[in-house]
Amino acid sequence: MPIITLTTDFGEKDHFAGAVKGAIYNELEQVRIVDISHSVSPFHITEAAYIIQNAYRSFPKGTVHIVGIDAELTPENKHIAVYLDGHYFICANNGIISMLTSEIKPEKIVEINIHDRIESNFPVLDVFVKVACHIARGGTLEVIGKSMEELKEITGIRPVVNKEANQIIGNVIYIDNYGNVVSNITKSLFEKIGKMRSFQIVARRAKFSTIYANYSDAINFNTPKEKREEDGKKLAIWNSSNYLELAIYKSNPTTVGSASSLFGLEYRDTITVNFQ
Repeated sequence: MPIITLTTDFGEKDHFAGAVKGAIYNELEQVRIVDISHSVSPFHITEAAYIIQNAYRSFPKGTVHIVGIDAELTPENKHIAVYLDGHYFICANNGIISMLTSEIKPEKIVEINIHDRIESNFPVLDVFVKVACHIARGGTLEVIGKSMEELKEITGIRPVVNKEANQIIGNVIYIDNYGNVVSNITKSLFEKIGKMRSFQIVARRAKFSTIYANYSDAINFNTPKEKREEDGKKLAIWNSSNYLELAIYKSNPTTVGSASSLFGLEYRDTITVNFQ
């Protein structure tokens, strides 16, 4: 049975997500629909790119991914379908796929050209659903679009290395539900530039000289519980996607605070790694 996933900024209050699912079932009854997220911040392309990049690999090859962020059709915001790493992605050509294509070369890209057959002011519902169901039935991309080569990229998603190769200047690209702050600095870049040197991570006034593999690695469980530094302990880790993440152990943004609130970090703020 084919799988179609949904990643949008529709939220849970409105009818949009439900309407899209209904339209898919109208087109294709035998299908599984999986919600990756409908809580992407409105029009936040980088946030959506990070989410889809880290979710799609868990699905079987051949899965069709609808990404409904900033999807209104304009002369500068065309619709595309991309075949990459055995998966299909349907979205606007607004940079949302550039985090994937920076690592993996797409096998096929088409600019969707079925709009003259569909009247729509809700392209995710009308256009993206038609394309997704066509692909899920085994249809080819050539039927719904014309081949293209270049995709738009999101600016500022790649960290910068200085000329002396002793500093990586990155940025916050995502803040998760726990208020943990994810940078665009990958473990592979860190190891390539760092070459086993000592380092210090600086994010506003917060500083770190150790990066853990797991949150709990920051806790010394040999110390009696009443004497441990646990709640509120700041730490840096390589998260499950191998991005440098700054966190507070067992944080809760609504009560004790989080890395974002306590370190004063927001989207695109600078995180620097200095090697010695």
